[in-house]
Amino acid sequence: MRRPVVFVRHGLRWVILLVIRVCYRLTVHGCHHVPKTGAALMVCNHVSYMDALVLGGASPRPVRFVMDQPIFESPWLKWWFQLVGAIPIDSERRNPASLRRALDEVSQALKNGEIVMVFPEGKLSPDGDIHTFRRGLETILARDAVPVVPAGLAGLWGSWTSKNGGQPLTKWPKRFRARVSLHFGPPVDPRMAQDVALRRYLEARVRVLKAAALEDLRP
Repeated sequence: MRRPVVFVRHGLRWVILLVIRVCYRLTVHGCHHVPKTGAALMVCNHVSYMDALVLGGASPRPVRFVMDQPIFESPWLKWWFQLVGAIPIDSERRNPASLRRALDEVSQALKNGEIVMVFPEGKLSPDGDIHTFRRGLETILARDAVPVVPAGLAGLWGSWTSKNGGQPLTKWPKRFRARVSLHFGPPVDPRMAQDVALRRYLEARVRVLKAAALEDLRP
């Protein structure tokens, strides 16, 4: 990755973290589990459109996000997604060529020693719970067997960017400075298991980390 791009994304990470700290009372645990150098894949539960910003700001290194193509193409936000290095992806059914391009871009980012983050549920949770991780992780890790950093996030279910109480972004915000907790777990070696077994193991790890994050929010 070109040095100017590295500096820009490091600077943007601090800007994002500042915004998140203003909007939420964020606690972060396990930052030391994020590799200081080298490629890694990051996986987390997904309940709101703010999840990516929280993870991007809290991670000690810049993170590139895999996100839905229709959201990436937003006329108001596309410039921002491009600036932070988001990777748009479409379903194989809708656009097989787009899926292949996205997987190639993910692979290139990992080969460049970057951190790439995916939400393995594939969509926002409709009820706040973690749903079954979808296929896709296996394809990425078959190409590039990098460490996988699991993360669990709590506190954003019920926000105006979640599906609680209606579609995201269609409700007025009801909370300001809500408590949010994020836990990073130790990296997982993708060679420890194959295909479905690995996916289920990562899902279990994210569930444990989310439970720990929820404990932080108890009165």
